Order: sequence, then structure tokens, then C-alpha cells
Amino acid sequence: MESAGVTGFDMALTLGIDTATVVSVGVSDGSKILAALQVQDTRSHVERLIPLVEKALEQAGVGYADLEAVAVGVGPGPFTGLRVGVAAAEVIAQALGLPLKGICGLDVIARQALRVDSPLIAAAAVSGQEPAFVALCDARRKELYWAAYSAAGQRVDGPFVTGAEDIPPLPSYGQGADLYPLPGQIIGSAPGVDAGLLALLADDLPDAGLEPLYLRRPDAEVPAARKSVLPRLVIRRPA
Repeated sequence: MESAGVTGFDMALTLGIDTATVVSVGVSDGSKILAALQVQDTRSHVERLIPLVEKALEQAGVGYADLEAVAVGVGPGPFTGLRVGVAAAEVIAQALGLPLKGICGLDVIARQALRVDSPLIAAAAVSGQEPAFVALCDARRKELYWAAYSAAGQRVDGPFVTGAEDIPPLPSYGQGADLYPLPGQIIGSAPGVDAGLLALLADDLPDAGLEPLYLRRPDAEVPAARKSVLPRLVIRRPA
């Protein structure tokens, strides 16, 4: 569900962060992408994120004090990696007194698809077909996170997490498009969310709030009560 709009992103120097799958950081001044970096590591988000933020700021030629806004991908994604990016974005925004906006990562992937010269999306736009394509990313466990989009990149359904066989037979784009057999044609694959594009489009994309979109329960949970592994002892009273 989209929350109320967040102000302060129009033409603002924005830091973009996404850790739903890989670690991705970008910087934009609202008119162009100044830096866009990724580390293809899905297991060490904590160690990788802040050094990558500092490297992106250096590449963009700015510092923390120059930032005017922060945008963060709120998933969908696995529990541990996703919360690292959201928590880091909240800390940076609070420390610098900046507006913070949460964005569905699949909305960014859909806009990445529009940057591909795809005759499939073009044909859908001409015919008025809606939804026109699917944006997706790897959810592990042989599943994919996905949502359906119009030819203009507006989300019309989702997000969901399902097996590849349950995705609509539409053209597909995103991380995982080349991992599993999909019902529709493949537009292309992506290594993950482009955080530079996330920062660039932060004002234009819907506000998804800051509650992470896990879509399913964490892999590891604290049990409600210990289960005994001992055989049950039954004492029978004498008749």
C-alpha cells in the first residue's frame, strides 16, 4: 500500500540505497545519475553497504553534508538483507535531517525495463495491452518476487512472491529472468535494482512507505515453545 507523498525530492541531490538482493548505491542530482555502484554479494550487506555509499559519494564529487534527500528500496526482498538497507537509510536521513522515501524495488526495475529497446513493450503500448510486462527479482527457494506493469511503467498488480510457473504469460524483465523457465518471453535480465535510477526517479515513483515488503515470513524464527524430544511417560494407577 502506498503511503502519503514525501516532499523534498524534486531536483534534490539524492542518495539511493537498495539491499533487497545485491548491494546497490546511487547518487543523483535530479536531472542525471552521478554515481551508480553495485556489489554482487547477497550475503554481506552489513560489511559492504557503508563503504559503497562513501565510494558513490566520492565518485559523484559530493559529501554527506551536500545531500538533500535519501531514497531507499523497501523490497520485496529477503528479511536480513532488506532490513540492512532500510535501517542504514533511516540512520543517514535522521542524522542529516533529510527527507526519506521508501520505494518498491520492482517499480525501479520496471523503469529499467523501459530503458531497454524492447519491441515487446512497444507493441503492448501501441495495442493498449495492460498489463504489458512483468518486473521481477530472485526470491530464492525457487521463487520470484514480481509485479505487473503498464507499458508506461506504472504498477497495475502486485507485488507477489510465487514460483515462476505462476507468473502471467507476459514479457518479463529483471533479476531472475534467466534463472527459471518463465511463461512469457524474456525482455532481459538485470543484476538487481539500479540505485542510481532509484535516486534519479525518487520524486516520480510512488511512495511505498518505510515498512519493508517481505511478502513472506523470515527464514529463521524464534520458536514459541521448546518441543520435548523425550518419550512421553504415562503412569498408570493400580486398579
